[in-house]
Amino acid sequence: MQVMNKLLALLMMLLVSYVGFSQDDLEDEPQKSNIQQYTPSKLVGNGQWDLKWFNNLYTETKSTFEEGRIPRSTFFTSTLEVYTGVGENKRWNIGAILEMRSNVINDRDALDVFKFDGVEGTARSGITSIAPSVKFVPFPSESSFSIQSSFFIPLVDNETENGVFLDQKGYTWQNRFFYDYTFPGDKWQLFSELNSELHFGKAGESFANNSIILAPGLFLSYFPSSKFTILGLIQHSQRLDMGNNFTQNYTAMGGGTKYQLTNALNIELLYTNFLTGSNTGLGQTFNLGLRAIF
Repeated sequence: MQVMNKLLALLMMLLVSYVGFSQDDLEDEPQKSNIQQYTPSKLVGNGQWDLKWFNNLYTETKSTFEEGRIPRSTFFTSTLEVYTGVGENKRWNIGAILEMRSNVINDRDALDVFKFDGVEGTARSGITSIAPSVKFVPFPSESSFSIQSSFFIPLVDNETENGVFLDQKGYTWQNRFFYDYTFPGDKWQLFSELNSELHFGKAGESFANNSIILAPGLFLSYFPSSKFTILGLIQHSQRLDMGNNFTQNYTAMGGGTKYQLTNALNIELLYTNFLTGSNTGLGQTFNLGLRAIF
């Protein structure tokens, strides 16, 4: 727990330290802010760094498993992504992803995930996975289309302890396909994603092993100014059975905003609501992200 708190504090210090950084070396489309130019589809150039800290709080009091209200469960995921550009023409980025989680169940308050108290039978937390990752542009003539491929290695000993789930105990090969299109006038932007995940590991160690997830998403952004955007989104996730006799799906909609705090640093706020699904909870997510490019 002390390790997690120190990592979070160090990350905050690193991000704040870049608030005063300028990006005069970014010659491509200098009139655009990072939130306009650097969608998830776009890669940074040779020697540049892309650092993102994204926090997701999912809380539920409804599910498809039973009728009526259920005891509240809350799952907090903090993800750190670090990439650097290699080679020429912004076609390759290499990096790593680190995930930390804190979960509470049995009708504890949603904000109790930030106590990291590890109360037996109601809470667990820890660093749960690490993933080497690569982003690349497969077609030189189409920089708006890119692929992110990551291999997640589990760091948890047990998926569930004393009835509290922490994270999957299995390997995940994730491939995310990104494409964005900016409409004439630079006021509207459409971003699309197809996420695919292959989950595998020893039978019985995880509910997710021997399954595939396909998750498309659409994001439509409007820019009142180059430094500020409002967006709406819709996402669907479908888990396909590959031998574990478990399927799952959900559809979520939401919206949010991004703001360019400085030339290097931007902030992101998102909200989603799970509208329907099967074998899943029907909750809400509250998301906060910080991204620095330098």
